[in-house]
Amino acid sequence: MDKVNLAQKFGQFNEHWSPKIVGEINESYVKIAKLKGEFVWHHHDKEDEMFFVIKGKLIVRFRDKDIQLEEGEFLIIPKGVEHLPVAPEEVCVMLIEPKSTVNTGNIKNDRTIDSLERL
Repeated sequence: MDKVNLAQKFGQFNEHWSPKIVGEINESYVKIAKLKGEFVWHHHDKEDEMFFVIKGKLIVRFRDKDIQLEEGEFLIIPKGVEHLPVAPEEVCVMLIEPKSTVNTGNIKNDRTIDSLERL
């Protein structure tokens, strides 16, 4: 049982859209990621997804609206809901997701990460 310093963990990598595992709770991973730019429209068939903004601002687009998240805010996206994360400037987020969650959901492309790195 060790404490986790998020600022230290965020300082260990620079790449965007590449979640890193920083902990486990039950059957879920606690992940962190740096995001910048636009991701890809996708949904998750079996998992809910949570974005918790640690630093910066994140826009999550849906087909009928946009939701902007500020530092200290989070959003839970229910399974099956199509969304597009957008970070006009670099943003640091925490994700708590089932271990089975693939970052690009139902889409397989060059941004799909098959093996997550542990920090």
